[in-house]
Amino acid sequence: MLLQDAQALGAGQELKLDEIWEAGGFMMWPLGFCLVVGILIIIWKFIDLLMKSLGNKRLLSEVDGMIAQQRLDQALALCEESKAPAGEIHAAGLKRHKEGTERVTQAVENAGAIEVSKLERGLVWLATLSNVAPLLGFLGTVIGMIQAFQAIEIAGEVEATLVAGGIKVALITTASGLTIAIPISIAHNYFVDRVDRIVIDMVESAQKMIDAVHAVERGTG
Repeated sequence: MLLQDAQALGAGQELKLDEIWEAGGFMMWPLGFCLVVGILIIIWKFIDLLMKSLGNKRLLSEVDGMIAQQRLDQALALCEESKAPAGEIHAAGLKRHKEGTERVTQAVENAGAIEVSKLERGLVWLATLSNVAPLLGFLGTVIGMIQAFQAIEIAGEVEATLVAGGIKVALITTASGLTIAIPISIAHNYFVDRVDRIVIDMVESAQKMIDAVHAVERGTG
């Protein structure tokens, strides 16, 4: 009977989102800002990497065959028409395929550094948000504890009702900060892995291109 009463009381005291927001105090605003920005970046980055990954796969499936057959001029024309990251890298190398392997390698490395930086765009913001959100939550914890002790100081005595409000703010902001940071951190690590896989595919294909250019160079010599 007592257990049922306790469960009923607990169910009646469950907080809704608007109540949590209000109880968390003004620190919920910067936390809410982190949440909204994080969601927008995650959606944008997921679509961005998905499109670039599909574009790379379509391009490399055709270009690798042309390079294997040493049809470098046709491969260059195809890469220049493509907007995929691999197209920019291959085009930079193939434009210099008559200048020797060393120039091709240098061009590929320069273009690759630029494309990798484009692939990683936005990840630093996710990393920042995953670090800042818990800190904002802990700041809310400190503010809540200050409010609790201030209430005790004003009242001159310790009562549960005096410190409950400050502790409530402390716990809500801490939980909110961690709740925001955890999925953002997971998304950041996922995107880092996706970028690494895209880069590996481009490096392997670029190496095939350099080998083909070297073979043409040796054959010409």
